[in-house]
Amino acid sequence: MDLVLEAADQHLLTPYVYPAGWPEGEPCRQLLSLFVITNLGALVLYLLFGTLSYYFIFDHELKKHPQFLENQVRREIAYALRSLPWISVPTVALFFAEVRGYSKLYDNIEDSPYGWSGVFLSMLSFLFFTDMGIYWIHRGLHHKLFYKRFHKPHHLWKIATPFASHAFHPVDGFMQSLPYHVYPFLFPLHKVTYLGLYIFVNVWTISIHDGDYRVPRFLRHVINGSAHHTDHHLYFDYNYGQYFTLWDKIGGSYKSPTSFEGKGPHDYLRKLREK
Repeated sequence: MDLVLEAADQHLLTPYVYPAGWPEGEPCRQLLSLFVITNLGALVLYLLFGTLSYYFIFDHELKKHPQFLENQVRREIAYALRSLPWISVPTVALFFAEVRGYSKLYDNIEDSPYGWSGVFLSMLSFLFFTDMGIYWIHRGLHHKLFYKRFHKPHHLWKIATPFASHAFHPVDGFMQSLPYHVYPFLFPLHKVTYLGLYIFVNVWTISIHDGDYRVPRFLRHVINGSAHHTDHHLYFDYNYGQYFTLWDKIGGSYKSPTSFEGKGPHDYLRKLREK
């Protein structure tokens, strides 16, 4: 995140926003800047990619499903916009620790002991590490001690749209993002790679709520896509994973998506029309 902060300082904050006597490296200034940047970045990612997905990928026929709520899209967006600033508070604390040099993020490829292959391997390990972490956190949030208070609001959207992707209770939203932020404190990761992965995970979160169930046949039971996550919203106790089905299979919570078996939401709508 220090790359983004440096760019913001250089091109906007130092010349146009902050007083000349307030140093760029001063902690309070960094915290304030990170809070603004994090919130603006989250809004742009959510609204831009959510809108593109909603208008160009999401099947609007799903809005005719009996479990699609009245004014649902507006309610999803409103819930997300209320939650994102609160989610950003602990997120900014972790970004601040990164900026102050406590993480294992590095600037140059030469700083990696394995060069470019290390960058590639770190991308894979990031995906598998965060997938594992999110699986167990997500599954834990379904425990009766936490579900009603923190995770149930996200399950209000049985037939989700891309705008449901970030419509979480703030505690739920932060907890499920925690593995992304923990990784660079445990393992070396290139700073630009980290920014790219951070954008990717936000776009992926939107994509598994887009109602587009198409996956190459040979990956249907490997990739945790929209079909899997739709069944999670509908049946609760299955498909907790983020990118892959691996941990659901290990944890006994894997469910073959109903849409792959002719029993999904689209099939239900088709049967309603036939009646």
